[in-house]
Amino acid sequence: MKTQIDQMADYVTRKKWEDLSPEILSQLKNHLLDSAASFVFSQTQETPQKVAASLQKISNSLQLPADHAAQYYTTLIRYPDFMDNFLAKEATCHPSDNIGALLAACQLKEVSGKDFLLAMAIAYQMECRLTEQLPVMINGYDHTALLAFSATAGIGRLLGLTPDEMANALAIAGVSYNPLVTSRASYTTEWKGLASSLVTNGAVNIAVMAQQQVTGPRKLFELPEKGYNAIYGLKLEYDWEKENFELIPKCILKTFNAEVHTQSALEAIQELTIAHNLTAEKVSEIDITVFLTALHIVGNGEYGDRMHVYSKEQGDHSLPYVAAATLIDQQLYPPQLTPARIKQLDVQELLKKVHCHTGLPIHKPVKVVGILDPYTVAYPDKVCSKVKITLTDSSHYVLEKEDYKGFFTRPLTEDEIKMKFEKINADNTGAAYRQRLYQCIEHLENRSANELLELLLLPDKME
Repeated sequence: MKTQIDQMADYVTRKKWEDLSPEILSQLKNHLLDSAASFVFSQTQETPQKVAASLQKISNSLQLPADHAAQYYTTLIRYPDFMDNFLAKEATCHPSDNIGALLAACQLKEVSGKDFLLAMAIAYQMECRLTEQLPVMINGYDHTALLAFSATAGIGRLLGLTPDEMANALAIAGVSYNPLVTSRASYTTEWKGLASSLVTNGAVNIAVMAQQQVTGPRKLFELPEKGYNAIYGLKLEYDWEKENFELIPKCILKTFNAEVHTQSALEAIQELTIAHNLTAEKVSEIDITVFLTALHIVGNGEYGDRMHVYSKEQGDHSLPYVAAATLIDQQLYPPQLTPARIKQLDVQELLKKVHCHTGLPIHKPVKVVGILDPYTVAYPDKVCSKVKITLTDSSHYVLEKEDYKGFFTRPLTEDEIKMKFEKINADNTGAAYRQRLYQCIEHLENRSANELLELLLLPDKME
């Protein structure tokens, strides 16, 4: 019987362009366009610039080698925390973390648009499936542990690895990258937005080494004591022979520049604020009921205190902060996450009035909560929240949500993603540039991924 690694390698190498339906292809392009918005924006931001300077110092060159390029490109997409997600019952991931590695392949060869989109689909599906089947986050490991497999699969596919080479690459990736979820806990630092980039750096190295016949431990999951399953306390026994692209339609985008589990609550706050002309001075309390995963990550749960916010990284992972900022500014985009905005008294005072909780007073055992708490039961098919805003005159407004604009039940349209792109990049791109980029992505199957990368890195985007 084939090992899990060998089955995964067969899946990666057997998929064909014809396996992509028009609906899947359209969604991939939308997610690529959404990622491009962050990629372009981040080139003007301090933290990605620090990464670029570090990599140039190591390379002793302005032209980065492919592995360092993968790290930089992943940083550009990931750092703003405005990218896509996939939600499984016990874990989540950012499939767009794979795109940086795929773009880096363009520094090794000419990559057709068709090959790029197919590799993107393969990587997306693999990371989503592993997140569903192997929820490493419940045992304290970061979801980027699974990115190691998918990014290696994607870059390996573009480099033309054989099934045997691919199996070695996937085995090496799995045994080499086992990061901790600590990077996302409070007080959250810059590394939260950079952890995935180091993994994609390694994925490029691994794929190239495997192509040179370097071997890896292909019984990674089957070894009874020292294998992946045993170490993680989980079990991957998936039939990769039947694998298709069925999870890609469950991938979602963000409307608000904040951690994904905040999105439905923020939509409710925005709607209530606009409908009732609310201001911070009128509010005495913002009460938010969420599901257990949201509480733990962003609502003062297991991931720590979210009431003390002085930086972007802590801010976009603090439901109290983003709730307060959304009510005051009626939106949540990068300007709401600058240090200057975060430190202002109005938002610092209002966030103290935000209270987050689940519908149950107990949070453990998790399996019990998963049975009794209706919001937690519904997750991840729904991202339920209820917002109650009480005013200083004791009146109140309540709004309940089970999804948001950008969730798979109400996906962002291509035009809405373009509006997001333009809002993020209004100050650093011109209309002509944006149209060239939009056209390149829309017709990428007839273009080159190298052309796309050249556009993304164009020094002057104000044309």
